[in-house]
Order: sequence, then structure tokens, then C-alpha cells
Amino acid sequence: MALLSHNQHYPQPFLCVILFLIFKGVLVSGATFTFMNKCDYTVWPGIYGRPELGTTGFELAKGTSRTFQAPTGWSGRFWGRTGCQFDDSGHGTCSTADCGSGEIACNGATASPPATLAEFTLGTGSMDFYDVSLVDGYNLPMLVATSGGTGPCDVTGCSSDLNKKCPSELRVDDGGACNSACGAFGKPEYCCNGAFSNPDTCKPSVYSQMFKSECPKAYSYAYDDKTSTFTCSGADYTITFCPFSPSLKSAADSSTKNPNETDSSASGADPNQSEMASASYLADMAIASGASTRSITSMVSLLLVVVGFIFTIFYV
Repeated sequence: MALLSHNQHYPQPFLCVILFLIFKGVLVSGATFTFMNKCDYTVWPGIYGRPELGTTGFELAKGTSRTFQAPTGWSGRFWGRTGCQFDDSGHGTCSTADCGSGEIACNGATASPPATLAEFTLGTGSMDFYDVSLVDGYNLPMLVATSGGTGPCDVTGCSSDLNKKCPSELRVDDGGACNSACGAFGKPEYCCNGAFSNPDTCKPSVYSQMFKSECPKAYSYAYDDKTSTFTCSGADYTITFCPFSPSLKSAADSSTKNPNETDSSASGADPNQSEMASASYLADMAIASGASTRSITSMVSLLLVVVGFIFTIFYV
């Protein structure tokens, strides 16, 4: 009977609010994004999406990482800026993938091509969609790996240094980035617009085929969906810059082949199989920090629900 005397201190509306918040925490988990910089230089990641994740751009020194929490329903993109020069007040510009804000924060602006992009939509029909895109060109290697999710949850990205293999007509910033054919020439057949605005008329060019041969899982042109969009449910994501080779700033390579040329020294190996093998190794390297935080959070939230339910029985 003594338990009933506590009822006046825990009014039912208050308990209802607590239980609502607990259930909300279980049902709406979002995802944790971890950025890792394995380059031998500083990268300035940019963030474009809604709702904001607390910042739209930041500095990531070599060998460091930073984590952000995104809610279910978040949709946006990440990229890495290079060659940035910012003063003490945080004002300046970047050599590649600059967002044009004149600041470290991009403030709602996206990357100026060429830029390697990681794109996400979280929780659409309980499923996350993600990809790494070279449609706007390429400026540095990037890998996206999952942890703790269910479903295919493939590793994707472009670990190859395309700057070393970039045709001279696409090369920008003295070899620091590689333009897309659309960005370099602006023709509808490369940009998939005008008369070429559907997958039946816009086909991969020799340039996008070169990108695809080096990075089979990345978007190489606008309608490259079948082999480049991936899904996972309930995962956290690690975005790694320079996941394989630490040195990425490429000088102009006079030996770069024209994309129309074929390789006479083909070994007979399947490039997709070799990419899958390296992706498995890269995934382990990129997410060495351990298992997903989502599963831990869900277990704690479920425990709180049980405690809240028992508490309601005895005190209401």
C-alpha cells in the first residue's frame, strides 16, 4: 500500500510524456556518420543536406576522425575539399571541390565540380539508400562502409587515384582533380540533358567507361543506377578519404592513356572481382573502430521501455 502514496509525485501525464520520448527513441534511430581522413594531408569535408547535422563544413586533419548523428529521413551529400587556405577568421577558398561560401562552413552551398560525392537518403521505407558519385567528376578517393546494418549493405566508393589516370582534356588544378565529360565539354550527350535526358538516349561515354572500369561501384554517369545505388537498413556509415593509398595529390602524368585505347596487357582477371576483394579489405580497415552504435542504442532504449512500463504499473 505504501507504493500508492508515491502516486502524487508521479502524475500520469508526466509518465506518458516519458514513455512517449522513450518509444520515440526506439522508433527513430537515424544513423551515425564517421568521417576518417587517411590522406597524408588535411581534408575539409563539406556537408549539404536537410536537416543540418550541426555543421556544413569542417577541417579534418590527416589521421583523425569525426562523428555526426543524422536523424531518420535525412538526405544529403558529403565531399572532401582539398588545397584549402583559410585565415584565422575561417575565411578562404579551396583548390578542389570548393563550395563557394568563402568559409570553412559551406552554409547551404554544395561542391563545385569536379568533386567525388557520397550521397545518402536515410530511412526511406525503413531502408537507407547510398552511393558514391563521379557524375560531377573526381577529386580524391572515397570509400563508404557500413556497420551494424541488415540487407545487402555493400561497401562502395572509388579507391583508385583517378587523378593519375585522368585524360589531359579532363585534368584540372594541375592534376589535382579530374573533370567529368559533361563538366569539360558541356555537350547534351555527356550531360544527359536535352534530347539525351533519358536512359534510352543517354549512354555511357568513353570517359564514363574509363571511370567505371577503375571504380565499378561508383556512379560514372547520370543513369548508372543499376550498379551504383546501394541499400541497407539500420546501419551506421564510415566515410573514408584516401582509404587505400595515402598519397593522392597527382602531378600531370604524361603517360596517361587516351580512354579510346585498349589495354593490350589484359591479365584475364575480372576487374569487378578484384574490386570486391579490395573492398572487403578496405571495409575492415575503414571501420576498425568496432560495431554499430545503433544496436547498443536500441538495446538501451528497449530496456528503458520495459523499466518505464513496470514503473507505470506500480506508480500509476
